Amino acid sequence: MGNQRLYDIMKEKEAIYMKEDFSDEDGIRASELEAEFADMDGWNAESDAATLLNGLGIETDLHYSTMSDLPGAVKVKVLLARALFGNPDILLLDEPTNHLDLDAIGWLEEFLINFENTVIVVSHDRYFLNKVCTHTADIDYGKIQLYAGNYDFWYESSQLIIKQRKEANKKKEEQIKELQEFISRFSANASKSKQATSRKRALEKIELDDIRPSSRKYPYIDFRPQREIGNEVLFVEGITKTIDGVKVLDNVSFNLNREDKVAFVGGNELAKTTLFKILTGEMEPDEGSYKWGVTTSQSYFPKDNTKIFDTDLIIVDYLTQFSEIKDATYVRGFLGRMLFPGEDGVKKMRVLSGGEKVRVLLSKMMIEGSNILILDEPTDHLDMESITALNEGLKKFPGVLLFASRDHQIVQTTANRIMEILPDGTLVDKITTYDEYLESDEMARKRQVYNTSEEEEQED
Repeated sequence: MGNQRLYDIMKEKEAIYMKEDFSDEDGIRASELEAEFADMDGWNAESDAATLLNGLGIETDLHYSTMSDLPGAVKVKVLLARALFGNPDILLLDEPTNHLDLDAIGWLEEFLINFENTVIVVSHDRYFLNKVCTHTADIDYGKIQLYAGNYDFWYESSQLIIKQRKEANKKKEEQIKELQEFISRFSANASKSKQATSRKRALEKIELDDIRPSSRKYPYIDFRPQREIGNEVLFVEGITKTIDGVKVLDNVSFNLNREDKVAFVGGNELAKTTLFKILTGEMEPDEGSYKWGVTTSQSYFPKDNTKIFDTDLIIVDYLTQFSEIKDATYVRGFLGRMLFPGEDGVKKMRVLSGGEKVRVLLSKMMIEGSNILILDEPTDHLDMESITALNEGLKKFPGVLLFASRDHQIVQTTANRIMEILPDGTLVDKITTYDEYLESDEMARKRQVYNTSEEEEQED
């Protein structure tokens, strides 16, 4: 980490030059250290470090602070700068975009793209992986297979390879069946015996590819509204809300149309959650009002699901409450698609892992069949496969979406309208994609913070 050798040289030089009884041996040693220091470009080390810190968004007045005096998010940035410093031969990065705003992530992307040595990175940020990675290492059943290309290329290539191998096996199976039928029909026929023998040899040479199913499992997420939505969707007028003396929503007004897919972005997470709670009736505004259209039905994915899972109900019984068809077999069908096979459906709600809880709530939303989905950080606790499946499900959804997500890829590929609640509680509302929104507003990039807590990094 960092450049320990350069640091040791600096300290040893300082100690030698501070000696009162400076000897000839000290002079020789100092000369050796100075030569090595120059070879390592030590005279530019301080300016190089400042460039790294500034690029990651650490203010100049903090550069000479002690680590113990820095806020937690800044400490993470300093540790990242330490890893980048000194032009290491191999750079190992574990979730490097955590706690970084988009300006810092953009700077890091450019740094890594231009980095001449090897980078090995683990990240749940697919957008980042697609920008930075030239190769993708697929770890499956304890084996590593290297693919040329970024994450999306790996995903498409790996799926294509499996598809091609299955199709090849299907053709071989048809050929085997055809040969077996010929052999069975003509093996006792003297005039056809040579042909039958030839077919037997051909049959013995055919080997089916051993296609081992991947250890990665992708849930099937498909939200199908039971009713088509009308032209009147949602009218919000002057909603204001103060929490603990802070005005988190200030005169928020907007109308939704039937084709809107709205992403609520920015670092003001309390404001987003508060607005969602108001729109779903869980909280009353201090001022203002809202009205849902008569043809609308809403399903809500809350950020905090603690109360939902504080129950002794089993999964099947919980989900059956929300199904028009009161049949456990019908409900189990949804659970099977969401990777709850067999007896997993009788697990108690309170013992589920973070990822299982998310998949239960997504199952509930599919069962309800609403034409409006409200989701508050649905990718928390999910592994990459589930995030990818959710992304595809949201893209296909024909109804109206209101959602907040830290996943850049989901926001960019799903939303056609961006809303940001600023720190003062006011609303910015633009009909655009996420990337276009960020390009049009330099300050918006600094307000978007990708921040995953340790708990949220735990996968199934």
